[in-house]
Amino acid sequence: MKKISIILLLFGCLYKTFAQDVTSPSKNIKVNFSLTEKGEPTYQVSYKENTIISKSKLGISVKDGIALTKDFSMIKTEKKTVNETWKPVLGEDSTITNHYNEIRFFLNQKDTNTKLNIVFKVFDEGVAFRYEFPIDNEVKYFVISEENTEFTLTGDHKTFWIPGDYDSQEYAYNETKISEIDNAKLDLENGVGLKSILSQYRVQSPLMMKSSSGLYINIFEAAVLNYPVMHLDVDIDTFQLTANLAPNAIGDKAYLRTPSQSPWRTIMVSDDAKDILSSKMILNLNEPCEIQDTSWIKPMKYIGIWWEMHIGISTWDYAGSQNAHNAGTAVGNMIPSGKHGATTENTKKYIDFAAKHGFDGVLVEGWNVGWEDWYGKWKEDVFDFITPYPDFNIKEIADYAKAKGVKMIMHNETSGSVANYERHLDRALGLMKKYNYPAVKSGYVGRIIPRGEFHDGQTMVNHLNFVTQRAAEYNIMVNSHESVRPSGYHRTYPNYIASEAARGNEFNAWSKGNPPEHETILPFTRLLGGPMDYTPGIFELKMSAYDPTKREQVHTTLAKQLALYVTLYSPLQMAADLPRNYEKHLDAFQFIKDVPLDWQKSIYLEAEPGHYITVVRKDKNSENWFLGAITNKNARQTTIKLDFLTKGKKYKAIIYQDGEDADWQENPKSYEILTKTVTQTSSLKLNLAKGGGTAISFELIE
Repeated sequence: MKKISIILLLFGCLYKTFAQDVTSPSKNIKVNFSLTEKGEPTYQVSYKENTIISKSKLGISVKDGIALTKDFSMIKTEKKTVNETWKPVLGEDSTITNHYNEIRFFLNQKDTNTKLNIVFKVFDEGVAFRYEFPIDNEVKYFVISEENTEFTLTGDHKTFWIPGDYDSQEYAYNETKISEIDNAKLDLENGVGLKSILSQYRVQSPLMMKSSSGLYINIFEAAVLNYPVMHLDVDIDTFQLTANLAPNAIGDKAYLRTPSQSPWRTIMVSDDAKDILSSKMILNLNEPCEIQDTSWIKPMKYIGIWWEMHIGISTWDYAGSQNAHNAGTAVGNMIPSGKHGATTENTKKYIDFAAKHGFDGVLVEGWNVGWEDWYGKWKEDVFDFITPYPDFNIKEIADYAKAKGVKMIMHNETSGSVANYERHLDRALGLMKKYNYPAVKSGYVGRIIPRGEFHDGQTMVNHLNFVTQRAAEYNIMVNSHESVRPSGYHRTYPNYIASEAARGNEFNAWSKGNPPEHETILPFTRLLGGPMDYTPGIFELKMSAYDPTKREQVHTTLAKQLALYVTLYSPLQMAADLPRNYEKHLDAFQFIKDVPLDWQKSIYLEAEPGHYITVVRKDKNSENWFLGAITNKNARQTTIKLDFLTKGKKYKAIIYQDGEDADWQENPKSYEILTKTVTQTSSLKLNLAKGGGTAISFELIE
């Protein structure tokens, strides 16, 4: 009798188990959600009967010791299927299909009477899930202390990763097995982040992987709103990944109130790498456009006073360190250094070049007071965003640009002082509106103020979204640098036209540079969340051209720099080099002038992360197509069928390719331009040099 009583008591402590499957429309992907005997929510994911994510726990920890990780019972479930199309304002494709099966699990925690919903959307290219905190909870305000989401992988996959630095994504990618991830073994000079609380085994998402069986897996997130960015803690022995959220100054992760929800956690999977690149799942998980009239949101191809500072020809500051602000020298009393780049005269030269070659805009950095005393000082109010240097006549330049049919792009460097920027934001946007600036490039170099906040924390996520929304009220587009990396928010606010949020082309001017495989990885990682302002188009590839003692160089051929305009999608693209370098190669420069920035259709023809990408895109406003093909440090030959061209039509193919002796290290400027007549039945053989590429325009012959 005693034995029976013990057994009954044991079962009285357990919860009713629950399990349910949901599949993708194609049936290739299946998610199994379950509650364990302890009431723990778990899930697992399979692709074509292969387990991708083995049983993994879900849950949230709330401050003051409440763990929403167990003791749940199922209240009910709701299912639905969505199959719709929508049109982005700007994009890789003019029409996007949003097709998924959804299931929502309504859970209740017995002892706390806390309700938690977990929602799954299963697409043909992957799985997304998030947590919802419904309004009918007794506790209306709460603090997230941890997110307990797990991704338990099934093997020691090859992985493309960067360290989990809460303050910077500006690292070159590492390619190792999961078991070999170890930040302690990295040469961290390869990045310029602040190494903020850099855990030995923490990486950033998106995390791109390839299994030994040839499956491509990507873990990321979508619709990050009022929540920190997700990093991933890695158990190198069990291959388990756990969500890690950037904390605020006192260690809290997020402040929420009901009703609210977490961002979507996403798992993409395919046996073809091209499917990862062509997926629109991240965009589809964001809310539809909030801007009623989007007619002012337009693609922009621009040049600017920028690269000349990176290569040391000119400076951002007006006077130089000998008259720095911290020495108490007023701007009006400063002695000009003679190297200031953002002068009225110099800006007019760039405007002339833009007008001559049909560019939309000119960016000018270093135009406003404060650059003598900005970097690394952690000062609250270095910039006011409205006061120009004495040698930059903002009205004269605006009038000159208008007369030439060129738009100016504003630059607002915050030096990490986001509170200061928010105080000045309306004045800054008002100045842009007054002088007809349609876009702003914002920067967030340095540690964040308020002190103790991180670039990837909730405060900065909210700041970036606030700036985008506020700019939309002024009909101004935003291009953010050193910012939170995007997660599809440009669907909701398409004036968020681009961002950097990764290691850009500038690193080639003054550091170890970006290795030749870098641009073949970015589309599988950073660009899944949104367009990148990578600033391609460098033609003078060795920095010794400016200073014989310099050994830095761009780690590509010139032809690859052209191809990047197609492979790295963005509706905002810079021709980043000096005008004089383009004038030496006007035949190659023609491709940059011709390539559109907004597309009707994109087709990824070949792809392998870390190795190569070939993509063709059809201009939204014509029948012309453009191809970009890039490779890593290895030379590559491939044959491309042109069956994407319209049947029965002839096209002039203008091929910009590496010369026979091209090599990114030895002879990067060797290129040749060929012209052929082609049709849908034609094929082209591409020869890519080491670190090389090919760019092709297909012009319809009437």
